[in-house]
Amino acid sequence: MPRRLLRKAAGLIGLCGLLLAVGNAAGMDVSMTEYQVKALFLFNFTKYVEWPAGTFANAHAPITIGVLGRDKFDDNLLHAVEGKTVNGRTCVIKHLASGEDPGGCQILFVCDSEASQMAGIMAKAGPLPVLTVGEDEPFAQDGGIINFVLKNGNVRLEIDLAAAKKAGLTISSRLLAVADVVKGRAN
Repeated sequence: MPRRLLRKAAGLIGLCGLLLAVGNAAGMDVSMTEYQVKALFLFNFTKYVEWPAGTFANAHAPITIGVLGRDKFDDNLLHAVEGKTVNGRTCVIKHLASGEDPGGCQILFVCDSEASQMAGIMAKAGPLPVLTVGEDEPFAQDGGIINFVLKNGNVRLEIDLAAAKKAGLTISSRLLAVADVVKGRAN
C-alpha cells in the first residue's frame, strides 16, 4: 500500500510540475482558472495516451481535439496547444456542432451543456478510437473515458479503463497515478 501511495504522489507531483512549468512558460499566473487547468490537461493527455495503429492518416497528421457544446475555454485551449508538438504532431482544435460525427478527432471534450445528449454522443464516439473527456458527473457512468470533477476547488480526474479499452486506447500508468478514481484497474 505505501508503494502505491508513493507512485501516486510522485505522479501527482510530476503532473503538477508539468502544469506549473507550462503555465510559467506561457507567462501565466500560477493561480490558474478551472478552464486553464482543463485546457492544459487536454493537451497533456496527448502525451499519456496511445491510439491504435491506423488512427492517424500518416506519421505527421495532427492530433485533433474536438470540443462539443458551449465552449467555456475562451482562448485557453488554443494557447495550451499553440506551437507545441507531440511525437512530431501538432494539435488542432475543432469545434463540433451538436450531432456532428466525432470520428475525425483523437480527443473529444464534451462540455457540460451537452449532458442531455450524452447517450447519443457516447453511442457515436464510444466505439471509435477517441479519448472522450467530459465535465459532467454522469459522464463516466455514460461511458466516457476521462471525467473532470471539481473537489475543493481543484480539477481532479476520474478514468474508466474499460471505456478506454473499448475505444482501443492505452492510458499511461503515469496518468492513471494522478487520477482520483480509476475504474477497471487490475489489482
